Amino acid sequence: MAVRTKQYICDAFMTLLENEPVSKITVQNIVDQCNINRNTFYYHFEDIPALIEYIVEQKADELIARYPSVDSINSAMLAIMEFAEQNRKIIWHVCSSADRALFELHLWRICEYVISEYGKALFKADDISEEDRMIILHSYEDECFGKVMGWINRGMKTDERDRLIRFLELRSGVAENEVKDRNGGGSFHHLGSKPLAGRVDNHNVSAGVFLS
Repeated sequence: MAVRTKQYICDAFMTLLENEPVSKITVQNIVDQCNINRNTFYYHFEDIPALIEYIVEQKADELIARYPSVDSINSAMLAIMEFAEQNRKIIWHVCSSADRALFELHLWRICEYVISEYGKALFKADDISEEDRMIILHSYEDECFGKVMGWINRGMKTDERDRLIRFLELRSGVAENEVKDRNGGGSFHHLGSKPLAGRVDNHNVSAGVFLS
């Protein structure tokens, strides 16, 4: 029953988002929407930011569960963009509110996960040193986070999404070819992408450091 009530609260909040920005929604609005009392709300959530964090985390976990493996950078980026498109409404509202950092934190967690899974497909145990492997994967984490946040900041427009997908298609296989070159006696050059000027580490999300 408690789990069901918690989901009712989440659903009520999402329904209210159809017509109101986050800043206009109150706890009273939520409890009226799902016919519970305020004490019941506070039993499950400390406040509305805690509710938002729970919903975004829930959505992120759902996406991660759908992608037990990622075999290309294209697949990694498409998975992250799928998450954004399927949760467009809450993302747009949260990114326009004081709770933006909550969303960025979980988007970063998704980026880390999908790139980590991609790394398992890209590298074999003896392909590359651990240091070089982390340099490459961190660069891709930065790029995925930056490109998706840039797309979100510009309104998640369909034409821009299509251009990003086309860019991924044009660059397809660059990292894989670098690994092959390495095994053939060469060395890693660039990976066809420009790393971000900043990173997001230890849950300290730095907004505004995006790739365009």
